[in-house]
Parts: sequence; C-alpha cells; structure tokens
Amino acid sequence: MVQNDIALVYGGGQVGLMGVIADAVLAAGGTVTGVIPQALMESEVGHNHLTRQIVVKDMHERKALMAELSDGFIAMPGGIGTLEELFETLTWAQLGFHDKPVGLLNTAGFFDGLVNFLQHLVQQGFLKREHAALLLADSDPAALLQKLQQFEMPEGVSWMSRRAARTLGP
Repeated sequence: MVQNDIALVYGGGQVGLMGVIADAVLAAGGTVTGVIPQALMESEVGHNHLTRQIVVKDMHERKALMAELSDGFIAMPGGIGTLEELFETLTWAQLGFHDKPVGLLNTAGFFDGLVNFLQHLVQQGFLKREHAALLLADSDPAALLQKLQQFEMPEGVSWMSRRAARTLGP
C-alpha cells in the first residue's frame, strides 16, 4: 500500500489483523486513519498511534464515514463483522450509492467457499452476474491492488442507473 501511495482507512483498533496491518503501514511511513465508535475507544481497543483517529457515536456512523473517506474497499480474512461490512459495501455498489471498487483478499483460499456461494446465487437467479462481478478477488495482495486501481464501474450495472434509464426513456 505504501509503495503505491495508498493510505489506509480502517476501523481504528489496535487488535487483530487490522491492528497489525495499521502498524505495518505506519512503520513503512504510510498514512493511517482510524474510525472507531466511542464505546470501543473506551474499552481500550482503539489504536493510539495512528496518523488520525476519529471517534464517532456508533457503528453506523463509523461505516458511513469510512466509506466516505475511502476510494475503495478490501475485505481480508475475518469474521462476521468483516462479512457484514463486505456485503453492505457490495450492496451499496449494486444500488449505485458508490462506484468504488470492492476487493476480497482470498489468502490461502480463505474465501473460496464465499466466492463459490456467490456463483451459486448467480446460478439460482438470486444475484445478477454483473453484480457478482463487482467483487474483485485475488489471493495476491499486489494483484488485488492492481485490479482495484484499474476498476471502473460498468455503465448501467447499478439498480439506480437502471431505474433512471427506465424513467428517462429513449
């Protein structure tokens, strides 16, 4: 990230994988912005050595501000919170609320089951192929960053743009 002049925006914690990544970005001379709810800051999980730490009221405000501050999103191996944020970000892209790239770092096949499940949703008719394609996945961090940097939202993919096209007519 630092070699590509990419700043990190994340949930602001000092624990777990993202705490380690924040420390690595800082050690390499990069910029790190944390966005953390007051309750988590008070429970001493907030990182105290970031370039910028923003304390917000709650998780909803946190996610909205992180999305606003970010130019793209990467989900890395994690738990239910990671999946919740990943799917909310993909949903926002599908609806046309943003046109930012959404990536999945599939380290050691961690997300293979999820990627296969998304293809199952397509096959069963619950997810359009073009919406599944909004998730850019790779097992190599450098390759994933390149995919995100090259991403352009396809015309007419979002539900909002389709509705606008129907409303405006030919």
